[in-house]
Amino acid sequence: MQNHGNIILIGDGAIGSSYAFNCLTTGVGQSLGIIDVNEKRVQGDVEDLSDALPYTSQKNIYAASYEDCKYADIIVITAGIAQKPGQTRLELLAINAKIMKEITRNIMASGFNGFILVASNPVDVLAELVLQESGLPRNQVLGSGTALDSARLRSEIGLRYNVDARIVHGYIMGEHGDSEFPVWDYTNIGGKPILDWIPKNRQESDLAEISERVKTAAYGIIEKKGATFYGIAASLTRLTSAFLNDDRAAFAMSVHLEGEYGLSGVSIGVPVILGANGLERIIELNLNAKDHKRLSDSAAILKENLLKAQEA
Repeated sequence: MQNHGNIILIGDGAIGSSYAFNCLTTGVGQSLGIIDVNEKRVQGDVEDLSDALPYTSQKNIYAASYEDCKYADIIVITAGIAQKPGQTRLELLAINAKIMKEITRNIMASGFNGFILVASNPVDVLAELVLQESGLPRNQVLGSGTALDSARLRSEIGLRYNVDARIVHGYIMGEHGDSEFPVWDYTNIGGKPILDWIPKNRQESDLAEISERVKTAAYGIIEKKGATFYGIAASLTRLTSAFLNDDRAAFAMSVHLEGEYGLSGVSIGVPVILGANGLERIIELNLNAKDHKRLSDSAAILKENLLKAQEA
């Protein structure tokens, strides 16, 4: 897949506009087209973003239509209703499933054959729905999955143990939601297993606290400011960059499984290598029995909700 840096963003709400601004200031992409049902807001954002061009990398920013999707290398979907205080991501399903089906049909009608990155929630179910509706191969449709959750894990560990979050490595796997879990066997600080950093009498309590803080982080932010958008926007920008630049970097993303981890017929957050072909490969970790059950249980929840999405 040859990439020219052409990005189409569908959904110009808090997340979408933050993503657009982040792409602009970090120099990701050569062009950025924005699609939203609120065309007036899109035009306002295009003009506002264009004012920043003298201070940033030059790119073509424009109000796009679905016909423009044909020329896109990557389409990032953030459209849909947002999560409200006290609401789970899966509770958004009925409305967002209908929105996602319509968006996907419009995309594919343009003749698009690039990479789709889904960020709308519930992201695992919607990524699987887009995959099915589009007819594209699984390497070309991924959800942001637990990439942000894994970043939150690294950030929380960095703050707790007073180290640079960039030397912390670890994954959150499963649903981007209440059934997600950290894979402690593969979590390290500077290459040293995390358990080696924690006194034995605190290991169980520390890990439980970290896991809970990461899992509920979004709820706290939504309660305080109404929505999460900077963290996910930064995550989407990094994923876009990895695709456009063929970084072949590792992220925990929502990907359709075909036997990996003993699962199939579901998109769920697992570690992958992301490059110019989208999904380059799935990293299949040797999970312990407890983590394998957690992943299987999470997949069962997603499959149950996928059936509801297909009926929407």
